[in-house]
Amino acid sequence: MDTASVFESIRPRYPEFKDQVAIVTGSSRGIGKGIALRLAREGMKVVIHGINREETDRTTQELAALGVKAIGATIDFSLDDAVDQLFQATLDAFGTVDLLVNNAADLRRTHIDKADAALFDTQMAVNVRVPYLASLRAAAIMRPKRSGNIISISSVGGARAHWAGLPYDVTKGAIDSMTQAMSLDLASEGIRVNAIAPGAILSERSPYPDDEKIQAIAQRIPMVRFGKPLEIGAVVAFLASEDASYITGQVIYVDGALAVQLGTRLQPV
Repeated sequence: MDTASVFESIRPRYPEFKDQVAIVTGSSRGIGKGIALRLAREGMKVVIHGINREETDRTTQELAALGVKAIGATIDFSLDDAVDQLFQATLDAFGTVDLLVNNAADLRRTHIDKADAALFDTQMAVNVRVPYLASLRAAAIMRPKRSGNIISISSVGGARAHWAGLPYDVTKGAIDSMTQAMSLDLASEGIRVNAIAPGAILSERSPYPDDEKIQAIAQRIPMVRFGKPLEIGAVVAFLASEDASYITGQVIYVDGALAVQLGTRLQPV
């Protein structure tokens, strides 16, 4: 299904989003693109971020062709001034920020004997430092308005470790803690801070759903399927909406019940 078809398939639910501004990091593809599509369909102006200029430009142009007010920002999050670049581009184009979605991440995972300092430093920079600093910048913009949302994309690995989960799971545990700490500081200022922990989600990087490897993994998920980027986008939209006005400091699992099981249905404990 192409971007236009996906966009038209979404049923808008939150009229309060009209003309609000959302930054979605890592939104040129995958989960981030699904989030951006949902927010754009709700009437938001969106900042499409990616590390690959061709991908970022393509996604931005696809949305613009659908009448969405969108800009692209190709920024390497390992750079010290990455957050400054991102917010300067956003403010130049739209003048404000109403929703920050910290989605971009280095997804590499490995075993302890291969988790060297270079990988740790890179993931801490991209997966933790950038969301932390971006959240500080977003909060400073939202504070005078006494409204806004910060939503970070964590992982089931933030609370329960993957096999070969280093250092990625460490960074997602940090995101969970950051979400809770920031929510306390900002709750009285009208700014809500939450996180979403996806399980196995299909994206452009995944094989086809009927691939043998995908099917084998799906058998270990209680709902017996992978999730879709738009399903993460739907939860982002809900958490940022007025319907979720009393929800803050939470990590919402969107994983087909993957994380709650002691064993799989095929290998019960």
